Amino acid sequence: MTTIEGPLGEELPAGRPWPPTAHLSLASLSDVARARMAFAAIVILAGLLYTWNLTVSGYANTYYSAAAQAASQSWSAFFFGSLDAANFITIDKPPLATWLMGLSVRVLGLSSWSILLPEAIAGVATVAVLFATVRRSFGTAAATIAGVVTAFTPAAVLIFRYNNPDALLTLLLVSAAWALSRGLDAGRIRWAVAAGVLVGLGFLTKYLQAYLVLPALAAVWLVAAPVSFQRRLAGLIAAGLAVVVSSGWWVAVVELIPAADRPFIGGSTTNSALELLLGYDGLGRLFGMSGPGGGRGLGGGGGGFGGDAGVMRLFNDQFGGQIGWFIPLAFVGLGAGLWIHRRAVRSDQRRAAYLLWGLWLGVHAAVFSFMSGIIHSYYAVALAPAIAALVGAGVVDLWRLRSRRIAAGFVLALGLVMSGWLSWQLLERTPGFAPGLGLAAMAVATVAAVVLALPARAPRPRLPAVALGLGLVALLAGPIAYAADTVSTAYSGGDPAAGPAVAGPGFGGANGAAPVGGNVFFGRNGFAPGVAPGIGATTGNPRPGGGAGPGETVNDALVDYLVANEGTATWLVAADSANQAAAIQLASGKPVMAMGGFSGSDPAPTLEQLQGYVRSGQLRFVIGAGGPGGGGRVGSEASQRASWLAQACSAIDVGGTTLYDCAGAS
Repeated sequence: MTTIEGPLGEELPAGRPWPPTAHLSLASLSDVARARMAFAAIVILAGLLYTWNLTVSGYANTYYSAAAQAASQSWSAFFFGSLDAANFITIDKPPLATWLMGLSVRVLGLSSWSILLPEAIAGVATVAVLFATVRRSFGTAAATIAGVVTAFTPAAVLIFRYNNPDALLTLLLVSAAWALSRGLDAGRIRWAVAAGVLVGLGFLTKYLQAYLVLPALAAVWLVAAPVSFQRRLAGLIAAGLAVVVSSGWWVAVVELIPAADRPFIGGSTTNSALELLLGYDGLGRLFGMSGPGGGRGLGGGGGGFGGDAGVMRLFNDQFGGQIGWFIPLAFVGLGAGLWIHRRAVRSDQRRAAYLLWGLWLGVHAAVFSFMSGIIHSYYAVALAPAIAALVGAGVVDLWRLRSRRIAAGFVLALGLVMSGWLSWQLLERTPGFAPGLGLAAMAVATVAAVVLALPARAPRPRLPAVALGLGLVALLAGPIAYAADTVSTAYSGGDPAAGPAVAGPGFGGANGAAPVGGNVFFGRNGFAPGVAPGIGATTGNPRPGGGAGPGETVNDALVDYLVANEGTATWLVAADSANQAAAIQLASGKPVMAMGGFSGSDPAPTLEQLQGYVRSGQLRFVIGAGGPGGGGRVGSEASQRASWLAQACSAIDVGGTTLYDCAGAS
């Protein structure tokens, strides 16, 4: 009997298309036509989701926004990723994400839109590339499910509307997976090299986190490339060299430039990019080693923004609502897929895809669960593509097998029930948010599971397809509610979290605050009073500055006074940390010196350097300084700076802010 492929890849009688209206049936369309329609729908969905109300967060994370502003003003600051156009100090990350935003600001001008549009574009591109990658192995239905799951994952909705580097990192890593899948077609080494280059670019976006995909990429190439072992090994070596070169060139150039001729490397203790990537941004994240200034990295011992380390971290109050919804169904899909294709030939692309996304998920989950240094819940966006791909692939494979093996229906039903139960539990953590939605989602998923567990040849053969669709929609209910909340919420600071507050304010709280070196990170609603003297909401009048962060105000009188008395100084003012400096710089358009870098704890400038800047006329004003202290060398230097300012400079009050005028200071 002649058959055609149904919407989920099942075989249907040619004379009885599904649904019954043949001329409107998806089954009556070619796979290419269905793929184009699905791809267009997914891209439009992601585009609307990531750009709607995009500017609600203003400049979002002003730390990176200030660096983008500096990159648009100075090519030197662009190259180094400096926080200010005068190149005093860099951000504590490599500069690729800043390059993207800096170019956008150069073209479109400084605004919330120009800062955040590249992130939204990266999100849409991530969904599109994932769709193309999954479709190569599993078809249009699986790709569509994967695209929708990724688009609505709360961590993705947040990060693809925010200016942290994770948006670009996720796009580059998914693109590496796509390149590898192309290479598996005929074992072409150039595609393996391309994947390596893309991972290297990910390294230049967020250092060592990009390397978490390397075990998956390397293992899949060695196992599944349809060429001899010697050629597979050669491809692996070539790809490895591509990773090293594309990762290391910027670090090498920076290390070769004398320290006097470049900005201080923010986040490091020795003014070294190599030390930064191995220390504070590398092993320090994994093991809670020393952070900038010699203090133990925030979160050492397993606490911090992400909650306690352990097997269940990805389901805790901080991470659960960001990424947990589909994890049970993803693992069910992974196990089922590997079993279904266990006897496939070595180069089978479906089994290779399960290995790729399974290792991607497993490595990330293990590292994020047990790392004891700084970890934020939004890191989980890197898990979203793997979870979504496994959900799409597993659902379609189990559906196809269900007509021949009743066990496949039971396994698919189990996955729906497990994820439905988890959705219920996650939503119950915030009883005032979408009340009853979790229980309803669990109920629908359970009914759908019962239908799917029935024998495939039971009456009403179309009922299981409808049940599966409703079950997946039920699982999406929670993420969609989180997405709606996220799109309508203003975020700022260094620790944003999608959806409603779960753990509440305090150390490790979702959407809450955590003290860092005397300053505070905030997820929703901006800075708290007193975080940034002269900037906080309790001081001065609001100055939007073309898109200041939510709840964030700038002391008009202070900025106006500084601009009016700038003279020939290189820096408008020196502030005690990037939290203070960024907002003033964005409002004034002038370089502001962020003493101590991100958290105020970097050993820059020393007292002698500060005195040198004042003596040379490069700096006149300093906002009341003391630094976070914390003991050790940095605390001593901050205290020395504060003592010298009090003795040598004139303290004046500008709109409630203490400002030191160091003109003529000895």
